Amino acid sequence: MKTAISIPDKLFRKVDQYAQKHGYSRSELFAKAVAQYLEMHPSDHITKQLDEIYSSEPAELNKTLSNMQLSSIKKEEW
Repeated sequence: MKTAISIPDKLFRKVDQYAQKHGYSRSELFAKAVAQYLEMHPSDHITKQLDEIYSSEPAELNKTLSNMQLSSIKKEEW
């Protein structure tokens, strides 16, 4: 798919130089860069949505539930 983007001239020159030096076309380099960015930030939108949902919820443990969970754990010697 073809697309058009606008980037600063200085960045364009750096991309062009890097692509030539490493044997990539500019399109390949941009595609690789975007793919890598998306791999590094896959859940940003999910985290933001969860933050919005739980921002109005109290951030404290239910004491009864906590006590039940702790009592269900087998005691071990360390």
